[in-house]
Amino acid sequence: MEMVTSFVYPPPPSILLNCMSVVGVAALANIGWSEIRGKHLKYSKFGVSSSSPQPQKERFGSISSRNGMLLLYTPAFLAAASSFFVLPSDDLRFLLLKSALALHFFKRVFEVLFIHKYSGGMAIDSAFTISSSYFSSTALMLYSQNLTLGLTEPSFDMKLAGVVMFVVGIVGNLYHHVLLAKLRKEDGKKEYKIPKGGLFDIIICPHYLFEILVFWSFFLISQTIYSFSFAMGTMLYLIGRSYATRTWYLSKFDDFPKHIKALIPFVF
Repeated sequence: MEMVTSFVYPPPPSILLNCMSVVGVAALANIGWSEIRGKHLKYSKFGVSSSSPQPQKERFGSISSRNGMLLLYTPAFLAAASSFFVLPSDDLRFLLLKSALALHFFKRVFEVLFIHKYSGGMAIDSAFTISSSYFSSTALMLYSQNLTLGLTEPSFDMKLAGVVMFVVGIVGNLYHHVLLAKLRKEDGKKEYKIPKGGLFDIIICPHYLFEILVFWSFFLISQTIYSFSFAMGTMLYLIGRSYATRTWYLSKFDDFPKHIKALIPFVF
């Protein structure tokens, strides 16, 4: 236990945070396992196609991919941005966490509006699931950090390493999203190609790899148990999603290079 507390703050005096630290990682791991088994959250390549009868089978219907993506990220961005006023503090660690969260979700909203190109739709229940996860995790990370104010900091201070990891993650994620956007000439045209350039030459989901780095950077900056839990859960989910994505490419393209892995170069 002493070794653990060298890296993280002690468990907070909050039943909600302690329960969500367990429930959150379990839920995300289960969703990741569902992706591997072929039961997907319906967005992106696994979204609702307007040219098939699938929309009528959706329990809660569907919305456009652009609106769905805005729904995913806007509440979390507003939660992070409002924290500067709702939870004012001159603590450097807290300020870095607020800034990283706000910048990450602002970038995602910016990409939705100005970079991504879309076809088909997103299932409303999938959009709600992801949006509520991002919003609640952002709010709980901030709440958890607020409870650490005044406590003795962990022996190993990892916040500056977290800042470096955040910059690498957010730049790498943006770069590979731009490469993906260039594959499709215009919105509404459902066409898929094998991505090339950057790390796409060795893994099919480098954007997920860099997103994982972003969420682990939140943990390094905050060093709370909840942020560790959510980073772990997000990683497990994206492992499953990347596996499903590679399987999808193998099924759609006979010439898909077999050496291209899902998420980790030369390994997985």
